[in-house]
Amino acid sequence: MRKLPLLLLAAFAPMQALAADRVDLDNHVFLERVTTDANGRERVLLEEPKVVVPGDRLVFVLNYRNAGAQPADRFVITNPMPAAVRFAGAGDAQPVVSVDGGKQWGLLSALSVTMPDGTRRAAQPADVTHVRWAFDKPIPVGGTGKLMFRGVVK
Repeated sequence: MRKLPLLLLAAFAPMQALAADRVDLDNHVFLERVTTDANGRERVLLEEPKVVVPGDRLVFVLNYRNAGAQPADRFVITNPMPAAVRFAGAGDAQPVVSVDGGKQWGLLSALSVTMPDGTRRAAQPADVTHVRWAFDKPIPVGGTGKLMFRGVVK
């Protein structure tokens, strides 16, 4: 089994786009482990990863805070997907994704990928290169929040 150093996760560096506002971003990556307690109930634990191996489930958490003097309007956050990680959803949130390095955006179900022979196929989670959230409402001064998405180490 191949072990991967956490350097592969260093690519998880959110980029701000379309915003001159001052919104502070703080990101974290957690290893998701499921354990069973003495009563047979499953518990989900989020741990700081030391080493990850193929098949490990990761949770990417992005905390934001408007540190500016006015509401942050039309704020957009774009996250590159680490190359060694397959996108595995974003819970109830519906971020748009890119499967071509950020050239085109949409819901995963609406995107397609061009194959080497020129044919097209429906995009799959492993094709996701970027995840993006566009805020519909301004983030108020001092406003905070959390975004997350999941991935599986390839």
